[in-house]
Amino acid sequence: MAVVQITRIVRFNAAHRVYNPALSDEENQRLFGKCNNPNWHGHNYTLEVTVEGAVDPITGFVVNLRDIKQVVEREVVEHVDHKNLNLEVPFMAGTIPSTENFVLGIWRVLAPAVAPARLARLKLWETENQYVEYDGR
Repeated sequence: MAVVQITRIVRFNAAHRVYNPALSDEENQRLFGKCNNPNWHGHNYTLEVTVEGAVDPITGFVVNLRDIKQVVEREVVEHVDHKNLNLEVPFMAGTIPSTENFVLGIWRVLAPAVAPARLARLKLWETENQYVEYDGR
């Protein structure tokens, strides 16, 4: 049976401070530069959610993208949009909110929620020039 991938894109805004509380202020500044601003900074994120599975012979879909959109909105966007990743997002608690850690947190939330499809890949754009990608490995 053929396996097909399909992608849904969502956008949201969030603020964070890239900071490791185990390090001194000087070391944090050296490592993270302006991303360590104690007054936070924000991004207009773009999240590409790719799921895969067999094509249903009745619908012709792997999964209805409307359903994927609803899951992503409910499980991720409602929790992160216009929020501070350091202070207000439970699945990021105790984690340095780098883009790499953020995509891992999103994966943990979405992977079980997209059934019957399988989460194949997340691509999280932090800026128009930078993204991270994760495929569950």
